[in-house]
Amino acid sequence: MRDLRLTLIQQELHWHNPAANRDMFAGIIASHAADSDLIVLPETFTTGFTMEANGNDEPVDGATTDWLRELAAAHDAAICGSLIIRDGDHYFNRLVWAQPDGAVHTYDKRHLFHMGGEDKPFTRGSRRLIVRFRDWRICPLICYDLRFPGWSRGRNDYDLLLYVANWPASRKSAWETLLPARAVENLCYAAGVNRTGTDGLGKDYAGGSMIVDYLGTKLAVAGTASEVLRVTLSGAELVRYREKFPAWKDADDFRIDGAQV
Repeated sequence: MRDLRLTLIQQELHWHNPAANRDMFAGIIASHAADSDLIVLPETFTTGFTMEANGNDEPVDGATTDWLRELAAAHDAAICGSLIIRDGDHYFNRLVWAQPDGAVHTYDKRHLFHMGGEDKPFTRGSRRLIVRFRDWRICPLICYDLRFPGWSRGRNDYDLLLYVANWPASRKSAWETLLPARAVENLCYAAGVNRTGTDGLGKDYAGGSMIVDYLGTKLAVAGTASEVLRVTLSGAELVRYREKFPAWKDADDFRIDGAQV
């Protein structure tokens, strides 16, 4: 495996303003994300974490998907983040993954945060996504998915676990605990990108975007302000560790009803 140059962009978001958010992230990527293989944006990065899906949605092949394609080609990097997508009669919190060759992959958030009402306007996903990109197998998930180890569970089928999030400051300790845990239990690198600032509902976010290795070692941690994290992940070191300590071979087998994992 070759190394992977990973960039996480932690920012305060413009509430319900996709054009302003796209302009902001395009500028940051142009200034700080050169020579990256993978660039990761937060959850609902075009609008903030709103339950007003109607009116803040885009079609599957809308302006933001086109924008992601163009940026990926321009910077020769994969770029991903989630946004509100209307597909038929349903709204999804959908992660869109765009590659330099024009390929696009999607993942619909499985675990909807019912305490915040996310289960009312949105439909949950049933299929986990694993993307193969530049020798790496990458599993991108969304925010609340982090709390559910069964859904995140690896079967030696991915190398990097990603979480895009709008994780509130009030539960910062859970974020700091669970992200390293997912890396250790799945013998993989794990990375989570959060937003910062205060949203249109008055909810505060403390940032804390993080990249950790298969031992739970924190390779990079962001503070509470806007920040760009950049780490080169070693594929060779991951392979060596898995050969030395293949704990995945002893894992229990199970299935999740109604889902494709």
